[in-house]
Amino acid sequence: MKFQIIGVNHNSAPLGVRERLAVPEAQLPDAVQHLVKQPGVEEGMVLSTCNRVEVITSCNEAPADLRGYLRSYFGVSPDTIAPHLYEYQEREAVRHVFRVASSLDSMVVGEPQILGQVKEAYSVARSLGAINSALEALLSRAFAVAKKVRNETAIGSSSVSIASVAVQLAEKIFGSLEGKTVYLIGAGKMAELAARHLISHGAGKMIISNRTRERAENLAQAFGAQTAPFESLHETAAQADIILTSTGAAEPLFRREHGERLLKGRRNRPVFFIDIAVPRNVHPEVNKLDNLFVYDVDDLQSVASSNSAERKKEAERAESIIEVEVERFTQRIKSLHMVPTILSLQEYCETIRQAEIDRIRGRLGTITPEQESAIEAMTRGIINKLLHTPITTLKSSAGEPEAATIQEMVRKLFNLNNGKPKS
Repeated sequence: MKFQIIGVNHNSAPLGVRERLAVPEAQLPDAVQHLVKQPGVEEGMVLSTCNRVEVITSCNEAPADLRGYLRSYFGVSPDTIAPHLYEYQEREAVRHVFRVASSLDSMVVGEPQILGQVKEAYSVARSLGAINSALEALLSRAFAVAKKVRNETAIGSSSVSIASVAVQLAEKIFGSLEGKTVYLIGAGKMAELAARHLISHGAGKMIISNRTRERAENLAQAFGAQTAPFESLHETAAQADIILTSTGAAEPLFRREHGERLLKGRRNRPVFFIDIAVPRNVHPEVNKLDNLFVYDVDDLQSVASSNSAERKKEAERAESIIEVEVERFTQRIKSLHMVPTILSLQEYCETIRQAEIDRIRGRLGTITPEQESAIEAMTRGIINKLLHTPITTLKSSAGEPEAATIQEMVRKLFNLNNGKPKS
């Protein structure tokens, strides 16, 4: 199996490109199903967040045309996305997945949300049967590595996130959130996280609106907030000083004409939009209107960068952990093709051992259970000692150029055929 990744993120592509490739939550199963139908793709998953869209696959010997998949599924021209794409294979793909899950590739290094997002993408693909062996091993190990990084470094000690950075920015704009009315549009995990940060920083009245009214009501109940019908966004938005949007809408919820109506309802009092959705919920034209200030996820990067210095040392420690884990995992993967030969060798020798015990048992007469146990232990010990060197050699040579030659030699020496004993 060959690991192969293609994608864009906040470092490689502007928001305008990322939102062209963004996959809404409801569409994710369809995107995965199309992916695994691509020639050469054995397993696959799609990770789509506000800062990245990545296609992670396990392929057969021939590399899959993942660029072709992006062009056909998303309907984008090669010229639009080609300059912004990154691709990884094999060891580099493993390293990338480990770094993403451990939040070393995030806009806000150390933020905890990305691990949950990777797990959700993995869960969707697995439920569709798009993940089984190779990607199962890769993602399972990535989750363990992320936990190890979190436990052995202080990279997450600041408890940062896109939502917390957005709140910091709001405080810089207003000086204080005391008495400010906040309108949350979207009731997902990002909105919930933002609500927690806003409340902890003294925000006053909070209004929540979501396309699914029940989710808005559940979130509002948890935080003592009010709700507003999603259909009445533009009529009710004038109550807010801060509007934070995080929906999966394919088209902007606020365009220039909505902004003009909002200003009229506010009597020209300023409104601060924090748009952490991809695709964007607020059209860039809104930012051109006086007293309407729009910040999207890319604008948050400058704020995030100011927090990164204190985590740089911990990030370096995390990178060292990941490098060790990448080496361990790649060696394990390389040794997998030796497993059938090793198992067959053990089975072959066990068959001989049992046959010899059965052959001599009649000559021993009546033996006690203790004697039976001693014979078992002695013969197993002999077999284990004899097999130690060939098995160790097979495992240690897995990543070496001569691996195939050594494997074939062991098969011949022990009379094996394609990893199984000859009859």
